[in-house]
Amino acid sequence: MPLLLTFLPSYDKIKKNQHRFSKNRIAYYTSCAVTRTNFANGQNSSITICAAAGGGMEIIMAKIKWRGGALIAPLPPVMVSSGDMENSNIMTVAWTGIINTIPPKTYISVRPKRHSYNMIKESGEFVINLTPARLVKEADYCGIYTGAKVDKFEKCKLTKEPATEVKCALIGESPLSLECKVTEIIPLGTHDMFLADIVAVDVDEELIDKEGKLHLEKAGLAAYAHGEYFELGKRIGKFGFSATKKKKHRNSPKK
Repeated sequence: MPLLLTFLPSYDKIKKNQHRFSKNRIAYYTSCAVTRTNFANGQNSSITICAAAGGGMEIIMAKIKWRGGALIAPLPPVMVSSGDMENSNIMTVAWTGIINTIPPKTYISVRPKRHSYNMIKESGEFVINLTPARLVKEADYCGIYTGAKVDKFEKCKLTKEPATEVKCALIGESPLSLECKVTEIIPLGTHDMFLADIVAVDVDEELIDKEGKLHLEKAGLAAYAHGEYFELGKRIGKFGFSATKKKKHRNSPKK
């Protein structure tokens, strides 16, 4: 006879005994229910508990509701260079990404008070330089200190290299750089978004094989998540692998 869940423990009791409920996983659940607990600080907890045949119980999910916030992760901590070969600056931003394929478009969101803001606004150009793990310390520095008081290329011992389509300097130590031209500036609140066309891509030749294929996995790129830096690890799949059919071996015995 199926066991129906008729009692939901309190949140404190669930947290205290969570390890006991979860250590024996049960494949078949007969009933599930959701309970919510309101805390004094206004946070809400949503907990799903399932009852199973045989008398077992397991907590499937426990989440705390927060107000809306900027909590997407991981993000790329890119170093954005602006200005020209003589008057250059670098700032590190994480609010960036691809927004269109054809034509290729990207964006960066920048606080108007940052030194690079007016440089990009006046020139209409910038370069997104991808950050490998070996340059995380330099990227962190470029995100903390202002270019109004320090030459970040010199301080971080980074190399200026000329771009092909924009006047900004590339960072020579970056494995891949995107040359960008601003098409629109959108005020959003704390940040202004610079929408831009990607007019050229500069790639370290060591990342390209004899067939011309890009091996970005060899770049050792860094990621940023909630105030901390991480190095990308092993590959766990590739685009479309979930739909790939397994190949049958010719010599396998027929059933």
